[in-house]
Order: sequence, then C-alpha cells, then structure tokens
Amino acid sequence: MATLPEFRWRLAPDGYATRRQLRALGLRPGGQDVAAVLQRPRRRRAPLVAYLYRIDLARPVRPMTPGRTAALVAAMRARRTCPNCRRDAGYCIPRSLGMCVPCADSHT
Repeated sequence: MATLPEFRWRLAPDGYATRRQLRALGLRPGGQDVAAVLQRPRRRRAPLVAYLYRIDLARPVRPMTPGRTAALVAAMRARRTCPNCRRDAGYCIPRSLGMCVPCADSHT
C-alpha cells in the first residue's frame, strides 16, 4: 500500500486542487482517488488536513437538469416547512428545535 504525498500548508505544487478549488474551476474529481494530502499544523491539536486531486484528471461539472432543479427546490421547501404548523417558515428550520421558532416558543 503506497502512502500519499504530503505537503505543508500553501506549499502544494501546481496541478493539485481541493474539491472546492475544482468546483470554482467548473470541475469535479470525476471518480479519481485522492492524489495528495495537504496539512496545516496547529498548536496542541492535530493538524488540519485537506485532500488534493489532480486537475488534469478532473472532469467538467455535470449540468443542472430540470429534474435535479425540481428535486432541489422540493428539498429546500421541506427544510423550510414546519412539521407542527405545516407553514413555510421562510428559513431553514433549525435541527436543534425540530420546528419553527414560534412553535418552539409556544411549545416550551
């Protein structure tokens, strides 16, 4: 089993990118394995780790289809709908409350 190359923070060579950096370029990893690891040291704690992918093996992001758009709209509507009063709260319901804020205030 081969180990991955490790680079220190801000010292990764060109040709590698994180998932977020790939997305900003309009790319996705496309099934490739992690190519390298980036580590940011911290005092008295474990280092922060970022996984790097090769840009030359990345593929373009899939276009948003009407079906995917409809599914995303439905999922966001479900996150905004209070299970108690069944109203659209206008914001994503906090998972810690499990209901909209007015329902949570009247429930306690």
